[in-house]
Amino acid sequence: MKSLIQKLVEAVGPSGYETQVRELVMEEVKDYVDSWKVDPLGNLITRKSKKGKDGLTIMLAAHLDEIGLMVTHVDDNGYARFTQLGFLFPINVTAGRVQFLNGPKGVIGLDASNDSIYKTDGLNKMFIDLGVDNKADCPVGIGDVAAMMRRFEDFGDRLVSKSMDDRIGVAVLIETLKQLKNTPHEVVGVFTVQEEVGTRGATPAAYDVDPDIAIAIDVCPTGDTPKSKTNQIKLGNGPAIKIRDAGMLADPAVIAWMEAGAKQAKLPSQREILLRGSTDARAMQLVRGGVPAGCVSIPCRYVHSPSEMVDYNDVQNAVKLLVHLLSKPVKL
Repeated sequence: MKSLIQKLVEAVGPSGYETQVRELVMEEVKDYVDSWKVDPLGNLITRKSKKGKDGLTIMLAAHLDEIGLMVTHVDDNGYARFTQLGFLFPINVTAGRVQFLNGPKGVIGLDASNDSIYKTDGLNKMFIDLGVDNKADCPVGIGDVAAMMRRFEDFGDRLVSKSMDDRIGVAVLIETLKQLKNTPHEVVGVFTVQEEVGTRGATPAAYDVDPDIAIAIDVCPTGDTPKSKTNQIKLGNGPAIKIRDAGMLADPAVIAWMEAGAKQAKLPSQREILLRGSTDARAMQLVRGGVPAGCVSIPCRYVHSPSEMVDYNDVQNAVKLLVHLLSKPVKL
């Protein structure tokens, strides 16, 4: 899977501009699903297998988009001010490099005096330096979109890159569709758009699919770095089964089904409680008359930074868990 992961994380696709990533995914999955379509918002909706006598329609969702930025103003000296697409931590972007969708590259600088150079200010104090000296020579303008630049690094069990959130979930969903051979269910793998700006893609996709069960595949922060005391998630301890986050309460029956499946398959797993943020499960849970929903999370250090880190064993075990769950009848 490593070559697939590298291809996905090094692609550029901020919220609302996921075309390049979606095309990569389409090429990967087209021979492993029965049908696929792209809806008007840009979600890629794939379908695999038919619902049998004891089967359900089960929706799996992983989001294509990554955090990014958009130019709001270019000053007379050619420096571009910007706003965020998704949530950017100022401490993580200062001096970072960006890649614009139309080609130019730049460096994020900080308004700094001798008194403030050692402080991290908000994004309104930052600019993008594109190596020019005046507005006329600036190769970008208002509304142009960029993503952070950072190449994929393979440390063995640990993998590092920008946009592991949620390209690692995308990789897990692709591999699940590839490995799933026999299932009594209709499995609908949805690669959603605009998750980072409010789970926007998952809402119409889930309305269209009308699933019996919905599962998001995303990342969750870890608590295994120095002085982290409020989170027990650790890299290498298995995929995390979400209990709750700031946007949703996972269905207790879905939690129990997932935990029982991990035990049956002899796979490591963890329990996740996320105090800030949410996933596509929040949106899927609320469509039509309501949907039992849960989330399988890949533990990830340094979330929403240009150097997000995951453990390859957790990634592989997430695939094994999903294949195991989807290969058997489900009674919640």
